[in-house]
Amino acid sequence: MKKVLLSLLSLIVFATTWAQTKVYQTKAGQVKFFSGTKAEDIEAVNNQVDSKLATNGQLIFMLLIKGFKFDNATMQEHFNENYMESDKYTKSTFAGAITNISEVNFAKDGVYNVTVAGTLEIHGVKKQVTAPGTIEIKGGKVTAKSKFNIAIADFGIKGSYIGSKIASNIEITVDCKYD
Repeated sequence: MKKVLLSLLSLIVFATTWAQTKVYQTKAGQVKFFSGTKAEDIEAVNNQVDSKLATNGQLIFMLLIKGFKFDNATMQEHFNENYMESDKYTKSTFAGAITNISEVNFAKDGVYNVTVAGTLEIHGVKKQVTAPGTIEIKGGKVTAKSKFNIAIADFGIKGSYIGSKIASNIEITVDCKYD
């Protein structure tokens, strides 16, 4: 009988906690990347990032690799065909959590410094990453931002210009305005 009551109590606590969790989402988040070398700078942006952020700290992102747009069409073609192999590795994902979510008050306007940790998948390779970021609450609207670097070799991306025209470390900028 004790086990049944304990199980029932656990279920009630879980259901109450889950019901209090709100999920914010967007299908129009933005991810940019920047590669700077002495030879040239390369920048691209993807404005079709699908993301969900829950008030319990859970965070996910998904984007199509072919969604990155370049000013130079040739660079875009080389990026998709020669480096990212975007017909084979069609998307990139992140699944993780804000490790200090208790410091964010979703009911109060402000900018909150956060740390995000989770699994980033690029080019079919999954890697644990940790990145700093901010959560801004303004008039009930939520915006999440982060800027961090990745080593492209960590994700199995190869090509003849890496290290010369393409930086070995790429700067990633995330900016998502949630509904």
